[in-house]
Amino acid sequence: MSGPAPSDASSAEAYLRAVGAAPEAAFEIAEAALALAVLDRPGVSLDFYRRHLATLEHDLAANAPAEASIASAARTLNSVLAGLYGYQGDRQTYDDVQNANLMRVIDRRKGLPVALGVLFLHGARALDWTARGLAFPGHFLIRLEAFGGRAILDPFDGGTIVQPAAMRRILKQMAGPKAELQDAYYQPVSDRDVLLRLVNNIKGRALQQGDAGRAAEIVERMLWLAPESGGLYRELSLIESARGNLARAIAAAEQAVARADDDGQRGEAALLLQQLKAKLN
Repeated sequence: MSGPAPSDASSAEAYLRAVGAAPEAAFEIAEAALALAVLDRPGVSLDFYRRHLATLEHDLAANAPAEASIASAARTLNSVLAGLYGYQGDRQTYDDVQNANLMRVIDRRKGLPVALGVLFLHGARALDWTARGLAFPGHFLIRLEAFGGRAILDPFDGGTIVQPAAMRRILKQMAGPKAELQDAYYQPVSDRDVLLRLVNNIKGRALQQGDAGRAAEIVERMLWLAPESGGLYRELSLIESARGNLARAIAAAEQAVARADDDGQRGEAALLLQQLKAKLN
C-alpha cells in the first residue's frame, strides 16, 4: 500500500485498516505514522509535515557521504536529523504522550525512541539504504545497512552507532541487572510492528493514568493494524471487563479464542471467556 495519509480521522482509520488488511503490502511508514497522529489531532493539515519530510529527504541527499562506509552513512543521518534539525530524545518529559505522536514530534523536535526511529527509517530509505526496526525490548533501535556494512543505531541518541556493550547496558537499564542479550533482540521487525510499538506507548500512558476508556480506544486502533492478533483481542477483553463492559469483553474474548496463535494462547483466551460468561449468571 502506498500514497499519502488523509487528514481527517475517519479517512485515517480507513487508511490504517487498509494497512492492516494487507500485511505483506508495502507502505510508507512515515505516512502511516502521520495517519495515526491525525486521530488525536483531527482537522490539522498534514501539508506542513509532508513538506518537512520532503525537506529532510532533500537535505539528506545534499549531505550524502563521500566515503562509502556504514560509519559515514550513520554520520549523515546524525548530522541532518540530530545536527541540522535538532531531533533528540525527550529525556526531561519522556512520558509525555506527545512523544508518541509524529506530528508533535516534528513540531517539538523530540520524542520517544520509536517515534524518532520512524524518521530515521524514513530518512535512510530516502537514500536507498536498508533500515529496519529491531525486536530489542524497552528501547527502540534500528539496523542500518549501507555500502556493504551493517550497524545498529539508537534514534533516541541522534542515531549514533550502538555497540554490543552499550546494548547490554541499555537492556539492563530497561529489564533489570540480570537481563542479557539474546539473538532474538537482533531480529528485524516489520514496519507494521514498529507502528504497533509506537501506539502501544500511548496505550501504556493511558493505563498508567487509569484511563481505561482511552486504553480501549488505543487497542482498537492497534487492531486496525493487526486485525488477526488474538493477543490484542485478549487485552481488549481484559480492559473492557475492568470497565464493566461485559458484553464487549465477551465479544473480544471470543475473537481472542478464534485468532489465538497457539494452544497456549487459545487456552488462556478460552479460560478468560469462561470466566466472563460466568459473570452473566
